[in-house]
Amino acid sequence: QVGGDRIEVVVAHGADLDGAAAALALAVSGEVTRDDVRRSVVAPVTTGSAAIVAAVRVLDERGIGIDDIALRRPTLDDVFLSLTGHVAADESQPAAPAGRSRRRRSA
Repeated sequence: QVGGDRIEVVVAHGADLDGAAAALALAVSGEVTRDDVRRSVVAPVTTGSAAIVAAVRVLDERGIGIDDIALRRPTLDDVFLSLTGHVAADESQPAAPAGRSRRRRSA
């Protein structure tokens, strides 16, 4: 339900985002999305690491420099968000005791 692996490419120059999206579309079968702020393009893949090899080849052939390329898998947070529509609560912060407040006594 959440989807499978996806490849994420961060380009060296923001001006290369259009070219990177077009190149990645040749290497994968899913829809390519882009994030201008992060200078990245992301697409779902079914071939795992073979998709990275194909993407690197196409990007290199087109002269598009990359800062990072990775195969990402859905995290438990991704699964939770997909199933519930809500972000999981951060339980690393201890909750304050209910109904008790500390006041200083003045002398």
